Amino acid sequence: MPTIYPDDPNAPLPAENWPKPPPTSTDPDFAPEDSEWESPFANRPKRGERVTYRGAANDPFFGYLVAMALSVGLMPLIPNAPDMRYVLLWLVMAGFGVLSWLLGTSARIWTETPENLGWGVIFGLLIGVPFWIVGSGTLAETAQRLFLGMTLAESLAFLVFVIPLAETLFFRGVLQEGRPFWIVSILSSLWSMLVFFPMLNVRQYPAVALIIGTALIVMNVIYSYVRQRNGLAASWLCQITVNLLLLFLPLL
Repeated sequence: MPTIYPDDPNAPLPAENWPKPPPTSTDPDFAPEDSEWESPFANRPKRGERVTYRGAANDPFFGYLVAMALSVGLMPLIPNAPDMRYVLLWLVMAGFGVLSWLLGTSARIWTETPENLGWGVIFGLLIGVPFWIVGSGTLAETAQRLFLGMTLAESLAFLVFVIPLAETLFFRGVLQEGRPFWIVSILSSLWSMLVFFPMLNVRQYPAVALIIGTALIVMNVIYSYVRQRNGLAASWLCQITVNLLLLFLPLL
């Protein structure tokens, strides 16, 4: 039983409480690190080293689940106030992205080169122009259903500012920071389908839903690829370009 000094906190520890010394051996090839002995200070952080506690770790996938659940819960707003549903959904997603950016767990947009920004626009044109040429009629009907009851200015604000900002910050800025781009592509495609499909009456037109679902998957894969290849700002410009070609021009 070790001796305890309750009255004198500065008293030395008894011998039985001292740290065990490293083992020794007469073998010339023996090294202390070869044994099971471990110094009690081996895991002590060094001076200036950043210590990450268990409670400080946050998983952005929780924010994704919250946004998906909110998308389902706000479906009763679709007949009367689809714009309010859009605002709430992308506001929550942008909130998670901004918080992660402020706390330092999100990718940063540094000073970009014109080449990277140009590639973002080019990839957007490579996706948008073929879809627009082949299915302009379907795109026009789709855009009208998605932005039912909204003016052109409101639709433009969603397509240029709200949607690209929120999704770029969250998916490409937060989720893709620690995950492969193809996983982020799948997650963002599922999000887009859950947000848009209830507006399109997919049960009545399953073929149209299949075409739009395929287009959403292709677009999200390209967004994540551009983020990995040319940076976050390029991915943001790529999504703005695609939105203007595939949804805003058909509205005109």
